[in-house]
Amino acid sequence: MNMGTQSSSLLWLISTGGLSDVCHGALLAEGYRIEPMTVLSRSEHKPGVILVDSDTGPGFAGHIQTLVSRFPQAVILAMVEHGESALAGEALRAGASDYVLKPFQPSQLLRVLGQSLALRHSTGDMVVRSRAGLQVLQLAYRAAQTPAAVLIGGESGTGKECLARYIHQVSDRRDGPFVAVNCAAIPESMLEAVLFGYSKGAYTGAAQAQAGKFELANGGTLLLDEIAEMPLGLQAKLLRVLQEREVERLGSHQKVRLNVRIVAASNKDLREAVSAGEFREDLFYRLDVLPLGWPPLRERVEDIMPLARHFLHKYGEGESFRFSADAERALLGHPWPGNIRELENVIQRALILARSAIIDVADLMLPGAARPANSLITLSQPAAEPAAEGLQASRQRAEFDYVLQVLRRHSGHRSRTAEALGLTTRALRYKLAAMREQGIDIDRATGA
Repeated sequence: MNMGTQSSSLLWLISTGGLSDVCHGALLAEGYRIEPMTVLSRSEHKPGVILVDSDTGPGFAGHIQTLVSRFPQAVILAMVEHGESALAGEALRAGASDYVLKPFQPSQLLRVLGQSLALRHSTGDMVVRSRAGLQVLQLAYRAAQTPAAVLIGGESGTGKECLARYIHQVSDRRDGPFVAVNCAAIPESMLEAVLFGYSKGAYTGAAQAQAGKFELANGGTLLLDEIAEMPLGLQAKLLRVLQEREVERLGSHQKVRLNVRIVAASNKDLREAVSAGEFREDLFYRLDVLPLGWPPLRERVEDIMPLARHFLHKYGEGESFRFSADAERALLGHPWPGNIRELENVIQRALILARSAIIDVADLMLPGAARPANSLITLSQPAAEPAAEGLQASRQRAEFDYVLQVLRRHSGHRSRTAEALGLTTRALRYKLAAMREQGIDIDRATGA
């Protein structure tokens, strides 16, 4: 691959001599422009790749973590000696994209670099550093090069739809549509019409013809998420569509030819569902051509901090936030039953509660961890009938009421309100936005 003038051709080498002349020459021949560590002070440099040698001395993992925070766009590759598996693991946990064991041949280095760059450029918002996660991505990449159906299994919140999008993006269907359907979110009576479409007058209320999701996904990829929730009767119709590769809209006898890749996803074990009579065995085998298991976050510990930093950057409004050492330990020690979705929510909440650029363990509000001394939640008192509406809902309602009281006290002045609440104005903006999403008219409620 000739990188030419692409951004990834700028490579920084932070090394005490771990790169041989042969490897150096091979990188130059591939179009990489190599800079030494002395350019670190030049803020205009934005490298595509950073090679970090474990021989740089103590604080190897901390050095990588600093580079990840400063250059989130870069692929960071650690070079470690054979037998230094512990250092390799530390590098991945700190945010390195991958590692290569010394001594290595130029072909080995170029292969690992190529894989890391390909994954970085094609995964978008997906942040994967763990060996388990990278193995799944490699299998997904190979699956994407075929027209076969793919079945993704994994717990809720692990990112199954993101993986399905990745398969679409690296396939020859990338220029076609990606259409996702959550089978559990659509009423059973409507799911067939949503999938297959309907003609005008097909049923009461069908005032005009409507293409179904299969037709809309023609030439691209259709994700059938939570497919285990699909009724058995509809499963039989789905099987026929997959076998014949054509669909009829409800109320019509005209067949529409299909050219669609099917990706199915479920948080349930479909084999168990088949055994229980809840899922058709023939449909299962039609979908289970290339099964992929997306591991839960607790089995991808190396991904926790890179993901946390990704969300910090995503929701931090351009400010330079970072985690304290205690916060990092808490994040790494939490079991994450809600997986990536839970982690994303925790980081968003921490940004609301943070009093400074350093996110501390109290800001995370993880179960069993310390809570902020004067956070809004600790100030709140349960409202009436907490048992009926749920503790979390009553706390939120009391919290919102308290914010409105303080706003009224300060005549709607945001800066003074934030100061009285012990929040930054940015955190107050987050809080008010959340209240508006719940249907609260801030100006009307405060008389502004």
